[in-house]
Amino acid sequence: MTDAQLPYYLGCPSWSENAWREGLYPQNAQPTEFLSLYAQVFNTVEGNTTFYASPKPATVARWANSMPEHFRFTAKFPREISHGGDLREQGQAIESFLQLLKPLGPRVAPFWLQLPASFGPQRLAELVSFIDDLQRPLAVEVRHPEFFAKGDAERLLNRVLMERGVERICLDPRALFSCDSSDPAVLHAQSKKPKVPPRPAAFTQCPQVRFIGRPELQANDPYLKPWVEKVAGWIEEGRTPYVFLHTPDNHRAPELARRFHQQLTERLPGLPALAHLHTPQTTEQLGLL
Repeated sequence: MTDAQLPYYLGCPSWSENAWREGLYPQNAQPTEFLSLYAQVFNTVEGNTTFYASPKPATVARWANSMPEHFRFTAKFPREISHGGDLREQGQAIESFLQLLKPLGPRVAPFWLQLPASFGPQRLAELVSFIDDLQRPLAVEVRHPEFFAKGDAERLLNRVLMERGVERICLDPRALFSCDSSDPAVLHAQSKKPKVPPRPAAFTQCPQVRFIGRPELQANDPYLKPWVEKVAGWIEEGRTPYVFLHTPDNHRAPELARRFHQQLTERLPGLPALAHLHTPQTTEQLGLL
């Protein structure tokens, strides 16, 4: 980042891609330096790593030392909690997870609860209990078809979230599914990502957007354009959106994030530029910190 802070949060699904050498990180950067380097450019990251496995306390301590105070880590609740049955029975696991991430302090904001496609309207009472017990900044991603049907179920979900100050994460996979490709990375992503319509909610001061793009960066522009306008509008309203950019294997995610920021800068002139980390000297300086 530059000395001036962005009026929104911009990031990628992770920070630990070796494929980002030369593009984002210097070629000689060590994996232990990746988070510090990433945080020099972006100010948030999706907490995918906590969804698949709980980090060790020593790892969390290392993250705490690497993340600047302004940085935000949208930690996903582990799938054992979000996909492990009745949410009302997960109290001990939830408390253990919150204690594990406590060293990160306010940098964990919001927590993310990514629910499976099997979590439908009949289970909303579980979600209400989960939210009311948590008492922390939270954003929820749903995948059940009825929550996208513009009917009673979706209206009830939106009311539950809005009344409790919880954001509805907007997943936009349209660019990915517009891609007719035999590329294994594209086919894998299309098989894993839910094909749902975007719901650009702004229930709180911090709308949450996950954009799943194509590997050819320019081909994403027609799908990015509405988001540039939407995010600019939110910023002008005084909100602080979070925007995460994906590509099928995420090898080009930082480039897509830069592309989005450049287009947003054209819409909102005066936004700070993103830093570039190319020289070995940069890595040496960070290593001394």
